[in-house]
Amino acid sequence: MNKKFCRLCKSNKLSKFLDLGLHPPSDQFISLDELTKPTIYYPLEVNTCLKCGFKQLSYVVDPKILYQKDYPYESSLTKSGNKHFDEFAFSCIAKFGLTNKDLVIDIGSNVGNLLTHFKKRNIKVLGIDPATNICKIANKRKIKTINSFFNSSICDDVLKRFNKAKIITGSNVFAHIDDLDLLFKNIKKILKTKGVMIIEVPYFLNLIKNLEYDTVYHEHLSYITLLPLQKFLKKIDMEIFDVEEKDIHGGSLRIFLSKKNDFKKTSKFLNLLIKEKKSKLNDLKVLSKFSKNVEKNRLELVKTITNLKKKNKSIIALSAPAKGMTLLNYCKLDKDYLDFVTEKSKLKINRFTPGTNLKVYSDKEIIKRKPDYALILAWNFKKEIMKNNQAFIKSGGKFIIPIPKVKIISKVSKK
Repeated sequence: MNKKFCRLCKSNKLSKFLDLGLHPPSDQFISLDELTKPTIYYPLEVNTCLKCGFKQLSYVVDPKILYQKDYPYESSLTKSGNKHFDEFAFSCIAKFGLTNKDLVIDIGSNVGNLLTHFKKRNIKVLGIDPATNICKIANKRKIKTINSFFNSSICDDVLKRFNKAKIITGSNVFAHIDDLDLLFKNIKKILKTKGVMIIEVPYFLNLIKNLEYDTVYHEHLSYITLLPLQKFLKKIDMEIFDVEEKDIHGGSLRIFLSKKNDFKKTSKFLNLLIKEKKSKLNDLKVLSKFSKNVEKNRLELVKTITNLKKKNKSIIALSAPAKGMTLLNYCKLDKDYLDFVTEKSKLKINRFTPGTNLKVYSDKEIIKRKPDYALILAWNFKKEIMKNNQAFIKSGGKFIIPIPKVKIISKVSKK
């Protein structure tokens, strides 16, 4: 459905600043049998609210379509991703003095990667996730997970069976939720007195600064900055009291929320508000320039790959994250440009990429076939990916990094 008003302030004064065209949902990897079936495309555009500055997609795809049809996303399988979740849990326990009597609830908990690190430190955990296949994996890993969207009835069930939570986390899920009024109504229902909600989101300031347009896909309904979020929370007697900037996913924010006046606001949070104001993220000229730079990046990437194909070079895509599907579809990089895609996740292997219909193989295929070039789609983990593929470099292969600038790398630093 078309979103005609701001998710936060309800204003209908929305202005489109980025149009990536029509895309299928980025996590709808298809089976061989589905290749002959029609693909449904949806608009992928980003609006800014002229009243409060909030950024959101112009079109909301039904979440049942996005999350309940054989959902293939497993939260980070990389070593750096796992290290990040471990730090998240450890720092949270230390910061808020959690004990084995406290409950941590993770919304959109996926296979339980974050909760695993709380549980191993003897903290009670509960996951809530709408993807049936993903919940089965989490429960098999002994992470108690309820298969459901985060709604009022589930919150009532949690109160009956588990009591209130000291900490509620949402790691890369906050931006997926359309009705934020209802979200916070339910949060307040199951959050203890002086409890904390911690959300981690890709930061729009970094998206603009580093040209991270591939972070835009249908699951990401919102693009977060602190100023409009702070205004929204004030209306519902909640507030941000602290923030931490993290390197993961091209630059993320860990945002600490509580009921009003439960915690003192930190200087880090207040200083970041000042930084946002100076960055002029609501200036239409700044947003227009970003959009033009996105188009330039597409032209440069397509030109680079086209020139390599003219020289009869073989090119594959290495890794298949949702963001990579935005890039492939926006740049129209299909079988005419790329031979195949490789991936670590078993949920995607032997399937085909949405829209571009490229076959997904195991990462081992890069050594077997020895392509000339590998386009790294999960560029936010490029250091680890390149380190893991030293054999590819030694065999004469080269990496293509698409964002923020198109680069070809033929030698990997040992650092």
